[in-house]
Amino acid sequence: MNVHLFREAIPSMLIAAACLGGSVAFAAEKERDIVTTASGNEQFSTLVAAVGAGGLAPTLSGEGPFTVFAPTNEAFAKLPPGTVETLLKPENRSKLVEILKYHVVPGRLSAASVVKSPGAVTAGGQMIQFSASKKDGARVDNAGIVSTDIVCSNGVIHVIDKVLIPASDNIVTTADKAKSFKTLLAAATAAGLAETLAKDGPYTVFAPSDEAFAKLPDGTVETLLLPENRQQLAQILKNHVVKGRVYSPMAVSAGGAKTLAGTNLPIKASNGKAMVGNAQILATDIDASNGVIHVIDTVLIPSS
Repeated sequence: MNVHLFREAIPSMLIAAACLGGSVAFAAEKERDIVTTASGNEQFSTLVAAVGAGGLAPTLSGEGPFTVFAPTNEAFAKLPPGTVETLLKPENRSKLVEILKYHVVPGRLSAASVVKSPGAVTAGGQMIQFSASKKDGARVDNAGIVSTDIVCSNGVIHVIDKVLIPASDNIVTTADKAKSFKTLLAAATAAGLAETLAKDGPYTVFAPSDEAFAKLPDGTVETLLLPENRQQLAQILKNHVVKGRVYSPMAVSAGGAKTLAGTNLPIKASNGKAMVGNAQILATDIDASNGVIHVIDTVLIPSS
């Protein structure tokens, strides 16, 4: 799931008219919180049951504010048979909570805010992507936003037609499935970092592609993979890892990030390109269960 750092600016009023013109705007119900509002609408009965089973009703009835992208009963019905029943079992509560938190964004985001933003970080820590076009309308990840701005005392609800599923693979598995980080994964294994990146976190990884490693002088990778060079290899790899989830808008805004190697990586946008150190960021915001991956075109070598 990639989000480019730079998008062509589209006037928000045109987007709103094109994408949300068919939405049903609901009157403000200032005396009713999110849970009470959803409970009073039959199309959210499955969502309300899930919120109750996950123990999130007190939170979503609290002060907030929250923005909830609320799947309808029909959205839940699109899941494979038995999925909802399985998630509602007590032993699967943690998985259910992860999914529900992926539908909640701290703060109050109106429909107008959504169509002007590339995405938002959810209560679970992962990022959901927003898009809008005349052809596909307004969307969050792969779900269509079918009605908007149900105003509640502690937030706002936007109705969506699919259940949003957060990333469940860890950083190592996500990189492996991408099929373009074989050298990086081999190096992480040789340096003893693969297990850390698979279990701990969250981390942000600026991940050099196989092509990035191929740009190094001949024999460099083979030399670094030798057991006697494990410490040097680990230091190089740590120069690509930052603690926490640092998504692209945050990274550019911060202007840099401190790595596990103790170095400071400068991050900037210039001439339509996003750069970290001397590497161009090719793709951004690839979510994993324990972090986020940004793809870069050059291996970042610490100056020391």
